[in-house]
Amino acid sequence: MSYEIAISKAWEELSKLQPEGIMPVKFMSYEYSIEPSDRKVMSASYNVLAKDFTAILILHYLIRKLKGLPELSGEWLTFREFSGIEGYYEAFKKRSIDPIIRKYGKNPEGILSVLSRLPAKKAEGGDFALLIDTFEGVPVLIKLWKGDEEFGPDANIYFDKSIKDIFCTEDIVVLAGLVAGQL
Repeated sequence: MSYEIAISKAWEELSKLQPEGIMPVKFMSYEYSIEPSDRKVMSASYNVLAKDFTAILILHYLIRKLKGLPELSGEWLTFREFSGIEGYYEAFKKRSIDPIIRKYGKNPEGILSVLSRLPAKKAEGGDFALLIDTFEGVPVLIKLWKGDEEFGPDANIYFDKSIKDIFCTEDIVVLAGLVAGQL
Protein backbone atom coordinates (compact mmCIF):
# COMPACT_ATOMS: atom_id res chain seq x y z
CA MET A 1 0.00 0.00 0.00
CA SER A 2 1.33 3.40 -0.94
CA TYR A 3 1.28 6.22 1.56
CA GLU A 4 2.90 8.77 -0.77
CA ILE A 5 -0.15 11.04 -1.10
CA ALA A 6 -0.83 11.13 2.65
CA ILE A 7 2.84 11.80 3.46
CA SER A 8 3.07 14.51 0.83
CA LYS A 9 -0.07 16.24 2.18
CA ALA A 10 1.27 16.05 5.73
CA TRP A 11 4.61 17.58 4.75
CA GLU A 12 2.81 20.36 2.84
CA GLU A 13 0.61 21.14 5.84
CA LEU A 14 3.62 21.11 8.15
CA SER A 15 5.57 23.45 5.85
CA LYS A 16 2.71 25.99 6.02
CA LEU A 17 3.38 26.21 9.76
CA GLN A 18 6.99 27.16 8.96
CA PRO A 19 8.73 25.05 11.58
CA GLU A 20 12.43 25.66 12.04
CA GLY A 21 15.12 23.08 12.57
CA ILE A 22 14.83 19.49 13.63
CA MET A 23 11.88 18.80 15.91
CA PRO A 24 11.84 15.93 18.40
CA VAL A 25 8.66 13.94 19.02
CA LYS A 26 8.32 11.19 21.59
CA PHE A 27 6.00 8.35 20.61
CA MET A 28 5.59 5.83 23.42
CA SER A 29 9.16 4.76 24.31
CA TYR A 30 10.75 6.04 21.11
CA GLU A 31 12.22 9.38 20.13
CA TYR A 32 11.83 10.62 16.56
CA SER A 33 13.47 13.55 14.82
CA ILE A 34 11.37 15.37 12.26
CA GLU A 35 13.47 17.11 9.64
CA PRO A 36 11.16 19.37 7.58
CA SER A 37 13.92 20.57 5.22
CA ASP A 38 14.75 16.97 4.22
CA ARG A 39 11.19 15.66 4.71
CA LYS A 40 12.40 12.91 7.00
CA VAL A 41 10.97 11.32 10.12
CA MET A 42 13.90 9.52 11.71
CA SER A 43 13.98 7.13 14.63
CA ALA A 44 16.50 8.72 16.97
CA SER A 45 17.11 5.34 18.65
CA TYR A 46 17.94 3.43 15.49
CA ASN A 47 18.87 6.23 13.07
CA VAL A 48 16.53 4.88 10.39
CA LEU A 49 13.54 6.36 8.63
CA ALA A 50 10.23 5.70 10.34
CA LYS A 51 7.89 3.40 8.49
CA ASP A 52 5.45 5.35 6.35
CA PHE A 53 2.36 4.68 8.48
CA THR A 54 4.25 5.71 11.62
CA ALA A 55 5.64 8.80 9.90
CA ILE A 56 2.15 9.90 8.88
CA LEU A 57 0.87 9.47 12.43
CA ILE A 58 3.82 11.43 13.86
CA LEU A 59 3.44 14.21 11.27
CA HIS A 60 -0.29 14.52 11.94
CA TYR A 61 0.42 14.71 15.67
CA LEU A 62 3.17 17.30 15.21
CA ILE A 63 0.95 19.47 13.00
CA ARG A 64 -1.77 19.46 15.64
CA LYS A 65 0.76 20.08 18.41
CA LEU A 66 2.15 23.12 16.59
CA LYS A 67 -1.39 24.46 16.18
CA GLY A 68 -2.13 23.70 19.84
CA LEU A 69 -3.26 20.45 21.38
CA PRO A 70 -6.76 20.33 22.81
CA GLU A 71 -7.21 19.99 26.55
CA LEU A 72 -7.86 16.47 27.79
CA SER A 73 -11.57 16.05 28.43
CA GLY A 74 -11.30 13.30 31.05
CA GLU A 75 -14.08 11.48 29.19
CA TRP A 76 -13.00 8.01 28.04
CA LEU A 77 -14.61 6.56 24.93
CA THR A 78 -14.23 3.28 23.12
CA PHE A 79 -13.65 3.34 19.38
CA ARG A 80 -17.29 2.35 18.78
CA GLU A 81 -18.46 5.46 20.61
CA PHE A 82 -16.90 7.84 18.08
CA SER A 83 -18.97 9.05 15.18
CA GLY A 84 -17.77 8.43 11.64
CA ILE A 85 -16.22 5.02 12.32
CA GLU A 86 -18.55 3.06 10.07
CA GLY A 87 -16.49 0.57 8.11
CA TYR A 88 -13.44 0.93 10.36
CA TYR A 89 -14.37 -1.13 13.40
CA GLU A 90 -13.38 -4.53 12.00
CA ALA A 91 -9.92 -3.24 11.03
CA PHE A 92 -9.59 -1.59 14.45
CA LYS A 93 -10.55 -4.79 16.26
CA LYS A 94 -8.32 -6.98 14.10
CA ARG A 95 -5.27 -4.72 14.55
CA SER A 96 -5.62 -3.89 18.22
CA ILE A 97 -8.17 -5.68 20.41
CA ASP A 98 -7.72 -9.18 18.98
CA PRO A 99 -3.90 -9.19 19.41
CA ILE A 100 -4.25 -8.03 23.02
CA ILE A 101 -6.72 -10.82 23.78
CA ARG A 102 -4.52 -13.39 22.01
CA LYS A 103 -1.48 -12.34 24.01
CA TYR A 104 -3.02 -11.68 27.43
CA GLY A 105 -6.39 -13.45 27.40
CA LYS A 106 -5.17 -16.47 29.39
CA ASN A 107 -2.92 -14.34 31.60
CA PRO A 108 -4.35 -10.80 31.80
CA GLU A 109 -2.08 -9.78 34.66
CA GLY A 110 0.83 -10.38 32.28
CA ILE A 111 0.09 -7.02 30.68
CA LEU A 112 1.63 -5.40 33.75
CA SER A 113 5.03 -6.55 32.46
CA VAL A 114 5.01 -3.64 29.98
CA LEU A 115 5.23 -1.13 32.83
CA SER A 116 9.01 -1.45 32.80
CA ARG A 117 9.38 -0.61 29.10
CA LEU A 118 6.53 1.71 28.13
CA PRO A 119 5.45 5.09 29.48
CA ALA A 120 2.52 3.46 31.29
CA LYS A 121 1.03 3.07 34.71
CA LYS A 122 -1.62 0.92 36.33
CA ALA A 123 -5.13 2.28 35.99
CA GLU A 124 -8.62 1.56 37.29
CA GLY A 125 -11.10 -0.59 35.43
CA GLY A 126 -11.52 -4.12 34.16
CA ASP A 127 -9.57 -6.81 35.97
CA PHE A 128 -6.34 -5.16 34.83
CA ALA A 129 -5.86 -1.76 33.23
CA LEU A 130 -3.00 0.37 31.92
CA LEU A 131 -2.82 4.02 31.03
CA ILE A 132 -0.26 4.57 28.28
CA ASP A 133 1.16 7.94 27.26
CA THR A 134 1.42 7.43 23.51
CA PHE A 135 2.22 11.04 22.62
CA GLU A 136 2.27 14.05 24.93
CA GLY A 137 -1.41 14.81 25.52
CA VAL A 138 -2.64 11.56 23.93
CA PRO A 139 -3.25 8.93 26.61
CA VAL A 140 -4.67 5.50 25.76
CA LEU A 141 -6.37 3.29 28.35
CA ILE A 142 -6.27 -0.50 27.95
CA LYS A 143 -8.64 -2.65 30.01
CA LEU A 144 -8.61 -6.44 30.25
CA TRP A 145 -11.13 -8.82 31.76
CA LYS A 146 -10.49 -12.40 32.80
CA GLY A 147 -12.57 -15.12 31.21
CA ASP A 148 -14.86 -17.38 33.21
CA GLU A 149 -17.17 -20.35 32.57
CA GLU A 150 -19.70 -18.13 30.82
CA PHE A 151 -17.57 -15.59 28.93
CA GLY A 152 -14.13 -15.64 27.37
CA PRO A 153 -11.48 -13.05 28.18
CA ASP A 154 -12.03 -9.58 26.79
CA ALA A 155 -10.17 -6.33 26.24
CA ASN A 156 -10.92 -2.85 25.09
CA ILE A 157 -9.07 0.34 24.28
CA TYR A 158 -10.31 3.71 25.49
CA PHE A 159 -9.36 7.15 24.22
CA ASP A 160 -9.81 10.55 25.75
CA LYS A 161 -12.60 12.23 23.79
CA SER A 162 -10.14 14.94 22.68
CA ILE A 163 -8.34 12.48 20.38
CA LYS A 164 -10.86 13.23 17.63
CA ASP A 165 -9.51 16.81 17.63
CA ILE A 166 -5.99 15.47 17.03
CA PHE A 167 -6.35 12.46 14.73
CA CYS A 168 -8.73 11.30 12.01
CA THR A 169 -10.38 7.89 12.28
CA GLU A 170 -7.70 6.17 10.16
CA ASP A 171 -4.98 7.56 12.41
CA ILE A 172 -6.75 6.27 15.52
CA VAL A 173 -6.88 2.78 13.97
CA VAL A 174 -3.14 2.96 13.22
CA LEU A 175 -2.35 4.33 16.70
CA ALA A 176 -4.30 1.54 18.40
CA GLY A 177 -2.55 -1.08 16.27
CA LEU A 178 0.87 0.33 17.11
CA VAL A 179 0.03 0.41 20.81
CA ALA A 180 -1.19 -3.20 20.71
CA GLY A 181 2.01 -4.18 18.90
CA GLN A 182 4.11 -2.71 21.72
CA LEU A 183 2.27 -4.64 24.39
